[in-house]
Amino acid sequence: MALIVQKYGGSSVADAEKIKSVARRIAGTKEQGNEVVVVVSAMGDTTDELIRLARQITATPPERELDMLLSTGEMVSSTLMAMALSELGYKAVSLTGAQAGIETDTSYSRARILKVEPKRIVKELEKGYIVIVAGFQGITEDMDITTLGRGGSDTTAVALAAALKAQMCHIYTDVEGVFTADPRLVPDARKLDEIGYEEMLELATLGAKVLHPRAVELGQIYNMPILVASSFSDSPGTIIRGGTAMEVRNRVRGIAHDTNVAKVTVIGVPDRPGIAAAIFEPLAKANISVDTIVQNASINNITDLTFTVARSDLDRAMSLVEPVAKSIGARECASDATLAKVSVVGTGMQNAPGYAAAMFRALYEQGINIQLITTSEIRITCIIAADRVRDALKALHKAFELEQP
Repeated sequence: MALIVQKYGGSSVADAEKIKSVARRIAGTKEQGNEVVVVVSAMGDTTDELIRLARQITATPPERELDMLLSTGEMVSSTLMAMALSELGYKAVSLTGAQAGIETDTSYSRARILKVEPKRIVKELEKGYIVIVAGFQGITEDMDITTLGRGGSDTTAVALAAALKAQMCHIYTDVEGVFTADPRLVPDARKLDEIGYEEMLELATLGAKVLHPRAVELGQIYNMPILVASSFSDSPGTIIRGGTAMEVRNRVRGIAHDTNVAKVTVIGVPDRPGIAAAIFEPLAKANISVDTIVQNASINNITDLTFTVARSDLDRAMSLVEPVAKSIGARECASDATLAKVSVVGTGMQNAPGYAAAMFRALYEQGINIQLITTSEIRITCIIAADRVRDALKALHKAFELEQP
């Protein structure tokens, strides 16, 4: 008998009929002789609706209360799923994140899991129950409910799979697996049969929405295989695991993009020790993540400093950076919220020349200007105009022959 953890996203449980359909899929897994733990997201757009409701009450809802509110979405899904399984004749029980033993830190809306003590889950499995866990949530040492941030149900599922020593973690969503690029923008995008943790982590971090980066990190740490597949078909999906074979012929595995990008430039910065710390420390304290950072060569001890943040964080970032820029004697701050990033990813790029040149040539031939460039051992990222993303993805997909298996 195998223990399998499955996760179903919001689109998979968006209404009563879809919940019933998923319940039949879960029942099929149970009928194969498996112990089954299921993690569910909130139904459809429930989380967004709850946020809108909160902001009709106040523009700045207290973080603790907002987490309490948002956690109810997954509780609704989990209880309805347990009811659907009961209707099919199976013993099922729904548990909150707290009941499932998920303890987190106190960072509301972006909590990190500290430990998982799944005693209650084990007890219910021993009694023959299918266990349905509300994803996206946990509890602090002081018994306050927290949420894990967008995509947190993926993280819940992999964390539970690791704690329970499950055979595999299944992530069911509205796509059939991990593709070489977003198939909505690149018709020739090809589904990958498998991909390594390192490459998947880069793709997820750089904008691929199929799996949350923190879930991939946990999978890699605990060597937990993750299957990403569709809840609406029987497609075999994509397996994410360690030790995948490197493609010799084509070392780029996928292309990611992210349109939630904005650029901030501090112009005329005095080039002296401590300036970078003065600019970036307030951003860190405000939990604003900074991505690409570029500083121009100093001329007469004056330079320009450019960095990117999420477009959704731009207003807050500017409100923090502008006073600092004034205090250090910088000339001005400028911003641009019309940007995006495109990235090529592949572990085979580490020791092979020519990938950057091929990427830049492909973008040049489409007349796409590159504003910033950043690299790691296994990826190259270019910041470009957001309205050229589709053209860039198609050009890069063709240039690296990703349509070919």
